[in-house]
Amino acid sequence: MQLRSIISDDWKIILDIQEECYPDIVPESLEVLQSKWQLSPQTCFVIEDNHQTLGYCLAHPWELGAPPALEQKVQAKTQPNTLYLHDIALSAKAQGKGAGRLAFEKLIQSAADAALSSISLVAVQGADSYWHKQGFIRQKIEKSLESYTPDACYMVLDIS
Repeated sequence: MQLRSIISDDWKIILDIQEECYPDIVPESLEVLQSKWQLSPQTCFVIEDNHQTLGYCLAHPWELGAPPALEQKVQAKTQPNTLYLHDIALSAKAQGKGAGRLAFEKLIQSAADAALSSISLVAVQGADSYWHKQGFIRQKIEKSLESYTPDACYMVLDIS
């Protein structure tokens, strides 16, 4: 299992994995997904096993308490203070291989390397229980999460 930087040829499989993993959400456009990668290519990567892409991760520096809406192109913030985890999406082919743990450990290291004190995300489709087991805590925020699924919740992991 290995992590590597996203290259242009990866986008078709990234879109396929997004569709597989999020059946309850209208898939985000290629342009929007690429804006996250363009903002922070060092925190966006694919997960491979034997040269087969099994998943991807899109994360970028952002402002705590203000997650971007779905289908929102992102641009750099002047004073980011969290690593916003837009997505770790894993194909069913990745189950039981440790891909999620490997990706998550890289994110923690990336946040620390960038001197960001937290990782934040919006959990959907019941994933809040998984993220809670990883140490994330639900936080109420002013911003509406209406572009996400009805069960969406904002969560933060303090890594300081």
